[in-house]
Amino acid sequence: MQIDLATAWEEVTDLFPNRNAINCDGIALNWRELESRASQLATLLTTNGLGKNSKVGLYLHNCNEYVEASFAAFKIEASPVNLSYRYKADDLVYLLDNADVEAIFFQSCYAMRIWEIRDRLPKIKLFVQVDDGTEGLLKGAMDYERALRSLDPAVRIQRDLSSDYLFYTAGTTGLPKGVVHEIGAFSSYFIGQVSFRYGLGPPTQIEEYRELLTEINGSVVTLPACPLMHETGCWLGCFLPMLSGGSIVMSSSRGFNPDVCLNLVEQYRVTDLVFAGDAFAKPILQSLDFASKRDDPYDLSSLNQIVSSGVTWSPKVKRSLLNYCDATMTDKVMAVEGVLGTSASRREAPDPDVRPSRFDLVEGALFLSESGEVLGPNEEGVGRVATNALVPSGYWKDQEKSVATFLEIDGVRYSAFGEYVSVNADGSFVLLGRDEVSINTADGKIFPGEIEEIIKQYKGVADCMVVGASDGEDVEKIVALISSEDESDINGSAIKEFVQGQLADSKVPDIVLKVVEIRRSPTGNGDYRWGKVTAIKQSQK
Repeated sequence: MQIDLATAWEEVTDLFPNRNAINCDGIALNWRELESRASQLATLLTTNGLGKNSKVGLYLHNCNEYVEASFAAFKIEASPVNLSYRYKADDLVYLLDNADVEAIFFQSCYAMRIWEIRDRLPKIKLFVQVDDGTEGLLKGAMDYERALRSLDPAVRIQRDLSSDYLFYTAGTTGLPKGVVHEIGAFSSYFIGQVSFRYGLGPPTQIEEYRELLTEINGSVVTLPACPLMHETGCWLGCFLPMLSGGSIVMSSSRGFNPDVCLNLVEQYRVTDLVFAGDAFAKPILQSLDFASKRDDPYDLSSLNQIVSSGVTWSPKVKRSLLNYCDATMTDKVMAVEGVLGTSASRREAPDPDVRPSRFDLVEGALFLSESGEVLGPNEEGVGRVATNALVPSGYWKDQEKSVATFLEIDGVRYSAFGEYVSVNADGSFVLLGRDEVSINTADGKIFPGEIEEIIKQYKGVADCMVVGASDGEDVEKIVALISSEDESDINGSAIKEFVQGQLADSKVPDIVLKVVEIRRSPTGNGDYRWGKVTAIKQSQK
């Protein structure tokens, strides 16, 4: 069965109109209210000339309006486009132009930034401002709530399942890349994930989907702690629970506040907490530690699972979290370009020897050698994974990269987006990292992920990033950038010895440098462009 997101959410609305759908900062909407507001926004979009395959930019923090505007875009067969609120003028202009965005929703705090670049955005027909109490209404923009009050809801339509859904990568090593999914295939994949969670087969017709929703009965309450502009927050933290007929709880705060997060878990009896790696997990753990010392612990008994994707989390953090809550700790290897695998840890069987980067491949995934040959089952080696789970249509406006990445093997379409792994004889794999962040040493290609993972286990290390640095030569040195937990000095020799005890000599850092903090995006992804520049500058001192 294929179904688009808007139609699926309309089905949820019809079944459970009075059930809570979204709640941000205490402002709650049930499914009937959410669908009505999204339908009004759909009217706003169509009356301004948008329609099938139009692009709608979302320059917003986590908020109810983000979900409403996404729903509205899907209703008219358009695509919402994720925009990082860290983008400044040039980056924002590039992405809006590259995506052919025709309408943009933005919060008042970004009104002046929009004003500064408005003349550079000739494709945009509609500017809609969400009032957050910071700035007055931008000249030429429409006030979000005022517009809603003046519009009738759009009529539901039969939608084309091949419509584009455009989502941009984080751009941690270069400019963000647009990735296009067919909305029908995209929606069906996540509905299948809903079914799988409850031990059921994927629905083959709309009646079976309704039965699935009735059986689940809104049991999922999800808190996306990371930004909705990232696929982890958007897809796992928002779209997936909505497709299950569940509800979403959010905070609109731009910076992550672990105590706000934990209070929301308590207050709303959150079942699923979604974030991205140690950048979120460590602050949460610190708050749990402080609360425990105050003899006022947080109540996490409602949590069924904590999900991390996009960035792996370290074993010591995962084990520490298991001490505070009896939930499944789920690591998903997922990117905008496809899904590779999953790892799960539980309190009753935590394995301290299993690295966080050791996953089980999705069923049907293939292992490709450096030459592109398909290796046999359980054959050990290093290469890239080709997955048939959530395969996009292609890269936006980049046919050459699409041909190189999205392959047809034995009549099946795969995504081989440059994620390298070391495959074990038991079929599991250790995630090494993207080809674009690999380090070209005298001993060959080295991936930073497994080195970073080891260093994070060293006592006193708060965070680290491993990059390649050279003086213009082809051969790069391995440089480890490390921040400490208590601002103490970093013993480079001890770090090297620690790595040497667990990895091959070729993977031991040549240089260890202390930094105040590792620069990461709001989603937890490391900024490897910054890392390279920093490594070169500091190693030359």
